[in-house]
Amino acid sequence: MGCFQSKEDAAGAAPRPAAASKEREVAQLKKLVWRSEEPLDAAALQRKREEFWDTQPYYGGSREIWDALKAACASDPEMAKVLLDAAEVKVMKADMSVSYDARGFRYELPPFVLADPSNLTA
Repeated sequence: MGCFQSKEDAAGAAPRPAAASKEREVAQLKKLVWRSEEPLDAAALQRKREEFWDTQPYYGGSREIWDALKAACASDPEMAKVLLDAAEVKVMKADMSVSYDARGFRYELPPFVLADPSNLTA
């Protein structure tokens, strides 16, 4: 006796429960909206982004996946989805802040690489 029972459907195949799916697909990517704790100008934001992309790959994961994530961050949501699908990246949050590669390595992206802050100064 178990807590889960499945019955065959009319075609003779057992239905697959939705919860059993190992992959979670995010149907549509969305731009992150965030506010910086301290206001940043465009030059400071660019320096933070460059520092992140230059150092993050050394903490693990695949360089190719980091490159795909970087390209996706610089793209519109539709192109980002195409780039991530091609790299076999599974996005776990619609803002792309958490994703996994095909080997199961977790990639976390900070808000400042995903979008400009709402309090960006000129």
